Amino acid sequence: QVQLVESGGGSVHTGDSTRLSCSVSGFTSNYHAIGWFRQAPGEEREGLSCISSTDGSTYYSGSAKGRFTVSRVNANGTVYLQMNNLKPEDTAVYYCAVDRAGGVYCNDRYAYLNPLHIDKYDWWGQGTQVTVSS
Repeated sequence: QVQLVESGGGSVHTGDSTRLSCSVSGFTSNYHAIGWFRQAPGEEREGLSCISSTDGSTYYSGSAKGRFTVSRVNANGTVYLQMNNLKPEDTAVYYCAVDRAGGVYCNDRYAYLNPLHIDKYDWWGQGTQVTVSS
């Protein structure tokens, strides 16, 4: 059974750091990339970052660049999102998602292909809440 499980969310204060984890299991074949997204109340889901399972290359949105870092233990293993200097506007439900079809290229050279478009990801976790208070 395919499962993506996010963990590490909770309540923090402005300026704090926290690390989210995305545990992936149940895939019978390799997937190509994992992305991190978030959705605040009343807002659309926003792409933050992705990491390739083949070569570990990464890509960040403007919202994430500089404060967030995506990493992995190994190909097809747990993926992390380290978030630093958190702000109240970072409050959201954070999701990880998998690209199995191979349409995501996590590299600035391919930014024009929009690697964080939600339609390119076909398996999603249930999300973990992060609340940042001032």
